[in-house]
Amino acid sequence: MSKYNKGLLVLGLMTLFAINQINCRRGAGQGPSRPWMKKSLSADERADLLVRQMTLDEKIQLVHGGFGYSPFGGFYWVKMPNSNGEDGYVPGIPRLGIPDLRLIGAGVGVTNLGLRPDGQSTALPSSLAETATWDLSMASEFGTVIGKETRNHGFNISIGGGVDLARDPRNGRNFEYHGEDPILAGMIIGRELRANQDQGLVATIKHYAINDQESGRNFVSSNMDKRSMRETDLLAFEIGIKESGAGAVMCAYNRVNDVYSCENSYLLNDVLKNDWGFKGWVMSDWGATHSTVQAALAGLDQEFFENKYFAAALKTAVERGDVPGERLDYMVHRILRTMFACGAFDNPPVVKPLDVAADAGVAQRVEEAGAVLLKNAQGQLPLNATNLHSVAVIGSHADVGVLSGGGSAQVDPIGGNAVLPKSIRPGSPESLFVPTWDPSSPLQAIRAKAPNAKVEYNAGTDFSGAAKLARACDVAIVFVNQWTSEGQDLPNLSLPDNQDQLVSHVAAANPRTIVVLETGDPVLMPWLDKVGAVLEAWYPGQRGGEAIANILFGEVNPSGKLPITFPESEAQLPRPVIQGPPPGNGYFDVDYLEGLKVGYKWYEAEGKKPLFGFGFGLSYTSFAYSQLEITPTTADGNKEVQVSFDLRNTGSKAGAEVAQVYLGFPPNISEPPKRLVGWAKVQLAPGQTQRVRVAVDPRAVSHPLSFWNASTDKWDIASGDYTVYVGGSSEEIRLTAPLHIRHSETR
Repeated sequence: MSKYNKGLLVLGLMTLFAINQINCRRGAGQGPSRPWMKKSLSADERADLLVRQMTLDEKIQLVHGGFGYSPFGGFYWVKMPNSNGEDGYVPGIPRLGIPDLRLIGAGVGVTNLGLRPDGQSTALPSSLAETATWDLSMASEFGTVIGKETRNHGFNISIGGGVDLARDPRNGRNFEYHGEDPILAGMIIGRELRANQDQGLVATIKHYAINDQESGRNFVSSNMDKRSMRETDLLAFEIGIKESGAGAVMCAYNRVNDVYSCENSYLLNDVLKNDWGFKGWVMSDWGATHSTVQAALAGLDQEFFENKYFAAALKTAVERGDVPGERLDYMVHRILRTMFACGAFDNPPVVKPLDVAADAGVAQRVEEAGAVLLKNAQGQLPLNATNLHSVAVIGSHADVGVLSGGGSAQVDPIGGNAVLPKSIRPGSPESLFVPTWDPSSPLQAIRAKAPNAKVEYNAGTDFSGAAKLARACDVAIVFVNQWTSEGQDLPNLSLPDNQDQLVSHVAAANPRTIVVLETGDPVLMPWLDKVGAVLEAWYPGQRGGEAIANILFGEVNPSGKLPITFPESEAQLPRPVIQGPPPGNGYFDVDYLEGLKVGYKWYEAEGKKPLFGFGFGLSYTSFAYSQLEITPTTADGNKEVQVSFDLRNTGSKAGAEVAQVYLGFPPNISEPPKRLVGWAKVQLAPGQTQRVRVAVDPRAVSHPLSFWNASTDKWDIASGDYTVYVGGSSEEIRLTAPLHIRHSETR
């Protein structure tokens, strides 16, 4: 087909789409008196009134949607009529006062995949950095920024909220997710999405469920027994949904036990809607719908983006009776009642400027609290600016910016990509497929902290040149990176582009070498014993350079703790080689035979010593634990258990400690050696002691004292002797005490 004919085809398609949208928006007549707009009615009552006024075509219109832009001809992207460049768009029904549904990705900030000219947003640190704070109030701040900026860009549905567990540390989307422990991940995402939705929009949690790798995500079947699902991957979702009240759940690409997630009645009907009482709606991931009748009956409420199954095909299925009309009404009801409950009708978003300075301040605070100090030999950090005459800053474009993760979570940061190749035009579709460096220069921030020192930069591409600079300076700071993205997993955990050799050359030239990691997953560190200090900065966001400098120079005392285990090698993993599709992209299985043993639970159960354990993180001060008391020492399965202990700052600097509480179950329950059941992040002045109390409530949505009884399909609390562990990480246990539960309680 010639370019001319292609152009005519595109124009024709756009014209047809525009006519269709105009007709949809005109509706029929002026419409009824709209009693559903009475705010005194409940969201369900308002939805019921509205559904009764809708025609079949209007109902069908609400249960499918597409992009707010169209990628005609590869990189020739076309904005659809009346859209705002959304990731997802469903035209409203003006006849009935139903607003447009405008969906935008917003996992670590509001994305701009539609390439809106005004689409720059605050780039927040990665979700792993957020989770590494172990701070629920900070998760609220994180979610508030996303919610405000989503509304200020004119969108009413946020489709961030990833909480798939890090079963494999090579997963390309781990940076979007919240680590390996379901309770920590669920609580952090729950608090984030609650704050997000409190801004007056619909928050979405995804990708439901067990979407734990990108390799062959459209072909893989994630296979797992029910008990393991309920206590690990599904528990993270359960906590996140119940803590946040999120209005929408996005089902995933993969199959679960050989049934597609978006037509899996066990996941969508039995667990999500019936067991958990979820009142919102289930939308498919983009292109994750595979049927009409089966998907509709299994609990899917809305299709994106192909409109192959829930548009004309669904209308035909309803007219034939293959899908009951009542089921379609219920799908529409779930969407409308959530829109009413979250303000889409009564408080629509208004486009207005972002509060750039305030939101960047949140990004910086999250990074400062979430960066994890992994090594600090002989107290090489913090740096003392008055004693420094020269500093070498090496590698990872640290002269201009800090790295971010790629894919549909990619944020177009305020100020744009600091390292955009010259061959790519800013704001072009091609710019979405190259790594983005947020424009926050560590070099400039370090110079500001040490104004009297000579601070020089070397790109790190020439090892001998980098080593020469390092040898001539008092201290060498090497920035290394590992870019991860949706659509691909890492082949291994080694740093790419010979960066391990760079670190080794610099460390050989200067024993005062500090390594700053900008990564989306754990990495291997063959040079660890040769360097003085290591700081895991994750993807540090809009003010990452300033945050890193504040930590290096001691204006901020690091308090982050790992939400994911760093292995010594891939051989330690349950699957040393990540599984992918066979030749020809056929269907394949990943059998999660480790079951309950995710992350730190795997390492301890298998007797494997990781490089850095879950919950690990150093400080510029030290802490002592003492006087552990469990009240009551004998629990009856219904009452709260209080874990109390003294925490003392034994160093010379103020700092915060994340004191973690784990529980070991009786051997006959067949649980991993211990599980996280609670924590407290405590700020202490030098010499200060505080009595810390962590409640372990059997009624909590995290089910801390329970195991999933597969034979009864219920959470059970078993009688027997338990052990309470308290310490600074899963491996660094300082205190233990027995706990006896004297009878079983089924809930």
